[in-house]
Amino acid sequence: MNAEPAATDAPAVSVVLPVYNEEPCIAGVLEELCRALDGGLGRPYEVIAVDDGSTDGTAAILRAAATRLPRLRVLRLTPNAGQSAAFCAGFRAARGSIVVTMDADGQNDPADIPALLQALEHCDVCCGYRRNRQDTRSKRLASKVANRIRNRVLHEDIIDTGCTLKAFRAPLVKDLTMWRGLHRFLPSLMKMKGAAIVQIPVNHRPRTCGQSKYTNCRRLRETIGDLRAVRWMQKRNRRYEILDG
Repeated sequence: MNAEPAATDAPAVSVVLPVYNEEPCIAGVLEELCRALDGGLGRPYEVIAVDDGSTDGTAAILRAAATRLPRLRVLRLTPNAGQSAAFCAGFRAARGSIVVTMDADGQNDPADIPALLQALEHCDVCCGYRRNRQDTRSKRLASKVANRIRNRVLHEDIIDTGCTLKAFRAPLVKDLTMWRGLHRFLPSLMKMKGAAIVQIPVNHRPRTCGQSKYTNCRRLRETIGDLRAVRWMQKRNRRYEILDG
C-alpha cells in the first residue's frame, strides 16, 4: 500500500469507489480515473478504493495499483459488508473537502467529474443522471419504474437515484450512518440535512468485463423495505438550530 501524501499536499477532492470482485476491470478503471483527474481536475485529489471483502484477485490488484498510483489509497473490509458499508468507510477516511462517488465497473465516465465539481459551486450535492444508459432493456425499465415509485413515496424528483456518480460537500457525508441499502437513498438523506441538490446528465458506458452484482428481483426485494425505512426517517426528521440563551 502506498504512503500517505504529505500534509502540505492535502487533497481537495476525494473520489470513493466501492469495489467487490472486479478483478477483470479494476486496474483499468483506476488508471483511467487517475489520468482523467491528473489532466482535467486542476486541484489535488485522492482516490479511495474500498475493497468490500472481494473473494477473487481484486485485493492483490489493488495493492499493486497503489504502488503505481501515488494518489490511490486502499481500504479493505472483511467480511463482505455491502456497498453502503463500503461507502461509509470511504466517507470517513476521505480527507478532501469534496467527496465524489463512482462505480468501479467502468460504466461511469471519470471525464464527467469536473462538471460535477463545477455544478457543486452552486449547491451542496450534485447528482449525475445517466444519459443514454447502456444497460439491458429490462434493467432500464426496472430502474424507471423504481425511480417513479421512489419519488412518489418520498415526495422527491431525483431523476436517477441508481447513478453512482455524485459529488458532495464532505461535511454532509463524513459522519453519515449508512445502514445496509441506504446508498440508494443518498439524495434523500442529504435533503434531510437541508442540502441543496442539483442534477446534471452524465455519460454512461456498457460494461465490458466482469458482471453485475445485482438482479432486478434482488434489487426490488431489498429496495421495498429500504424505501419504507427512509420514509419513516423523513416523517420523524427535524432540523433545528442551537442559539445562545
